Amino acid sequence: MIPALPGSAETPAPALHARRCVRHPAREAVARCPGCGGSFCRECVVEHGDRLLCATCLARELAATAAGRRRARRLLPAAGRALALGAGALTLWLVFYGLGSALLRTPPAFHDGTIWQNADQPAGKTEDAP
Repeated sequence: MIPALPGSAETPAPALHARRCVRHPAREAVARCPGCGGSFCRECVVEHGDRLLCATCLARELAATAAGRRRARRLLPAAGRALALGAGALTLWLVFYGLGSALLRTPPAFHDGTIWQNADQPAGKTEDAP
């Protein structure tokens, strides 16, 4: 016989082969759920994470896991928005940096408007030459 569990009645718990399923009293229990401590038949337990759990404990564990995933999903969109904002700001900076660099490389004659005065004449010739 198995000794009594702490906090239970003085009578020792019956051996596993003598135990019956909590949900199906006519069936012999084959496993004990580590979550609730109940004895269950083969149809009432499911292997999950290297443990045999009853349906109630499995649902409780899956709900806790799903709640953790929901919290993670709430954080991911915020991180994605922050990343998109940073990428947009970097793109704008690169565009304006490129425009500024292009303007700095243009000759001063272009900015003064004098480059267009000599555009009609071939290169190297001036109006004063005969």
